This record gives sequence, structure tokens and C-alpha cells, in this order.
Amino acid sequence: MKLTGVELRHVEMPLVAPFRTSFGTATVREALLVRVVTDEGEGWGECVAMADPLYSSEYVEAAADVLRRFLVPALAHADRLDAVGVAPALAAFHGHRMAKAALEMGVLDAELRASGRPLARELGAVRDRVPCGVSVGIMDSVPALLDSVAGYLDAGYVRIKLKIEPGWDVEPVRAVRERFGDEVALQVDANTAYGLADARHLARLDDFGLLLIEQPLPEEDVLGHAALARQIRTPVCLDESVTSARAAADAIRLGACAVVNIKPGRVGGYLEARRIHDVCVAHGVPVWCGGMLETGLGRAANVALAALPGFTLPGDTSGSDRYYRADITEPFVVRDGHLAVPTGPGIGVEPLDDVLDGVTRRVEWIPGGVG
Repeated sequence: MKLTGVELRHVEMPLVAPFRTSFGTATVREALLVRVVTDEGEGWGECVAMADPLYSSEYVEAAADVLRRFLVPALAHADRLDAVGVAPALAAFHGHRMAKAALEMGVLDAELRASGRPLARELGAVRDRVPCGVSVGIMDSVPALLDSVAGYLDAGYVRIKLKIEPGWDVEPVRAVRERFGDEVALQVDANTAYGLADARHLARLDDFGLLLIEQPLPEEDVLGHAALARQIRTPVCLDESVTSARAAADAIRLGACAVVNIKPGRVGGYLEARRIHDVCVAHGVPVWCGGMLETGLGRAANVALAALPGFTLPGDTSGSDRYYRADITEPFVVRDGHLAVPTGPGIGVEPLDDVLDGVTRRVEWIPGGVG
């Protein structure tokens, strides 16, 4: 393929309810969509960076800037345009994995659409549907949390993840266990909110039979996670710390994690995500697919990834209505606790033009080398 150009589309999508984590509260999802146009067709990518550099150092405007000034021009001058060639073409530029992942996703979608191949099959999927978990944000009160969890269980979600932070951890977990019983698959996510000095406090969660505790310590503190894992019984899962297959292998070797959360946008794209999956499978470490409040574009690709054999735990592959009243694609609907894996070419979904136009705030075109 030859690159005609790349469209950057800035969108704002109101959330159905505020979503609070240890690093802030979101009421709207500001997202950057990437449409890659080639001489053989086009494909869509989604950048998972948030509006502010709170979850990671990346944020929407920085992603747009690095795409505009560096990544797209570099890709336009590459000898070959296919998904495998994206990472080498962009390797000179340090970091910016979320921006690189969005560009790779767009190229991958375009390439697969041109040849009529579904993403799930290309990645090595073994299932036609995936189990759905849901992430429940920090609430103003325990009764509000219990009402929220009850609603998600009634909707069929097979796993509940509770966001936690100091002051909102043991008691909310206790309340959920007491209300809904031990049979509910339950895990917690700290988003780096604790330090190793909190190990004794975090050990109080051991009594609740959690699937895992996700990223309790800062992302750079891999050794701290290894030390914590020796002091608590709850399995430690890494999220922010896992930025590549090499990082995953190192963390596993150090004993820093028993589970890995794979977020394609965080690690530089779906091809690196598959490599992380393969590393974890080789070491007997289960993985699951995390979420970043994706639109239907990113959700479609995540569901395809989650159909790989090593994804043995339900991920944050929620239905569209978990976050949005109107998604920019046909909505993903949870049925019997599962989402169907798209079977069409590429990511298998298309944006709905009228909905997309309604949430678009800005569009810019970056020319490539053709046209």
C-alpha cells in the first residue's frame, strides 16, 4: 500500500455517568480518532490517550502533535506501508506508544480490509465471543456502589472490577462481598495509588478472595511489586508497568506479577499486544484485556484481541452502554455475559457518519506521499 494521508479527528463523547478513579473524575471522553487513507482503501485507529496526562504521560493534544509533526511524515517516507512495518518506521521516536498504536491500528485495519481478512483471525483468535467484565469507579458512598454493582450483575456482566484508592478500599470490597457473596468474580484496581509501605493494609484484602489486585504501586516500581507479591496472598496484576513484551518478561522473571492486563494502546499497538500475550502464555501467566473508555472502534479491536487463547480472565470489554448513550459505531451489546467477536474485514465495524459528525470537534488532514 501507499499512504495517501491521515485524518486526525478530535471527538468529545459525554459519559452516561461520571467515572472516578484514583487519578481523577471523567464526565466526557475526549478522544483522537485516526483515519488512515491508502491507495488501496482506508482504516480506522483510535488513540487511547486521555485529555490530561494523569493515567500516563501521554495526552490527546500531545498525541495529535507527535502524529502531525513526526509519526505520519515518517510513515509516509517508509519503504513499505503495512502494519508490520509501522513500528520499525517509527522506532527513532522515543515513547508516544499510544499515538503509535493508533497509527498502527489504522494501517492494520486498512491492510486487512483491502485483503478481506478479519482482525480476530489475523491475531489468532480461538473464540467467537468473549466474556465481559465491567469496571466500577469510585463512588460517593457504599450504598451507591452496591446499587451500581447490582445493576451490572443484572445486566449479565461476569466479573466486577472495583477502582480503589487509600480511604476507599477494604470497606467497599467488604460491602460488595457481603451483599453479593463469594461467587461473584471480583477484583480491584488501584491505578498506582499505593506505596510498598501500604503492604500490611493491602493484605487486609486477602480475606475477600479477589481474582487480583491491579497495579497497586507506581509503574516504575517493578521491584516494589515483587516485594508486595511476597507479602500478600491476593495475586498481583500489572497494568501501567507493562509497556512491552520485554517489560512483561522482566516483570514475570522478577516475580512482580501473577497476572497481566494487556492494553494495546498502552504498549504501542495490537502486534506488540499479541507478543505480550505470547510471552505470558509461555510463562503460564494469564492475561486479560483492559479498557480505556474506547469508542466502538477501539472496542471492536479489543474484543478481537480478547479472543486469543491466553485471555483466560474476563476483561474490561464492556458493552457500549456502559459508557455511552450513543456509540459512534453500531453498539456492542452484552448477551449472556459475552460480546460477539466482529467477523467483518479489518476491525469489522464502521463509524456511523451522523453520530460521528455530531461528536466531532475538529478535523485535520495530514497528506502522505500519494495523491
